[in-house]
Amino acid sequence: LGVRMSTVSVNIEQGALRQTSSDLDLAVEGRGFFEVTLPSGALAFTRDGSFKRTGEGLIVNSDGYPLGGDVTIPVDARSVTINANGEVFAFFDGQPNGQLIGAIPLTLFVNEKGLEALGGNLFRQTEASGVPIPGEAGLDGRGAIRQGFLEDSSVDVVAQIADLIEAQRGYELNSKVISAADQMLGAATQIR
Repeated sequence: LGVRMSTVSVNIEQGALRQTSSDLDLAVEGRGFFEVTLPSGALAFTRDGSFKRTGEGLIVNSDGYPLGGDVTIPVDARSVTINANGEVFAFFDGQPNGQLIGAIPLTLFVNEKGLEALGGNLFRQTEASGVPIPGEAGLDGRGAIRQGFLEDSSVDVVAQIADLIEAQRGYELNSKVISAADQMLGAATQIR
């Protein structure tokens, strides 16, 4: 019996999509990551599409990091629509048609499992992941953007609990082995 460290990996499989009531909740249906800019100017990548609009019209994530694509929503826009290809249309009072104000790209990597987790649902590129390949959603293997949806976790909770129980049992058995060895050593030292 013994304990050893196995590999730790991030599951980037597609999770179920859940409908929300926010125009800036975005989900990627298929492959791809949203790009956000960190305060240092470095890029980070996420599938967490819970975005908000700032007073200046920027689209930002929950940490305030701006979404890639340089889209600024005009202050007087009453609503926005984002299509499957990431095109952002602003709607204004008195105008029946939306005005195209930009597009949100999706980024692919040659090896998504090579991304380094930063925490907060953010990742950064590494040598193992390869360079980011930004492009239009829905093209060249990129998924579609779904407005008004968020992606739920892809973790299989039942399997994770079963693995946790198995690890706990292994720990208990190892603890009993150590305790028994300690008792045997104690008994051996008392025999003279």
